[in-house]
Amino acid sequence: MAELTCQFVRPDKLIYEGLVKSLILVTKNGELGVWPGHANEICSLGDGVVRLHHLDEDGGGTDNVVVSGGYAEIGPDGVIILADHARLANDIDPDVVTETRQKALDALENLDDSDNRSAYYEQKIKWCNMLLKEEQKLREG
Repeated sequence: MAELTCQFVRPDKLIYEGLVKSLILVTKNGELGVWPGHANEICSLGDGVVRLHHLDEDGGGTDNVVVSGGYAEIGPDGVIILADHARLANDIDPDVVTETRQKALDALENLDDSDNRSAYYEQKIKWCNMLLKEEQKLREG
């Protein structure tokens, strides 16, 4: 069976490294399916969920990774994903994310309208919302 080598990293951590059957990237222009033999391509990642489809001999299944921004380099034999933010969906702790979100909301509320840090807190809140949404999907099955 054909396979792809996949390396998935964020600035502070290796998220995944190994073989996959295929994967679905979330890009700025929508979803992009990647299978062995794909043409060379570099694309920017959007906000959403990347789906890694594992080989049948490895038990099959899919890992969902929540991402926000970054790039993917695709080749016929593999994919390197460099994400600005990434978290495996099954590694989301909703209590920690909710607390982080609340701290960002509180900090944002205490800023003046002209304070440039508001963009940072708005992005953090958006990221937390994405994580909570994906974690809820997992819980609901």
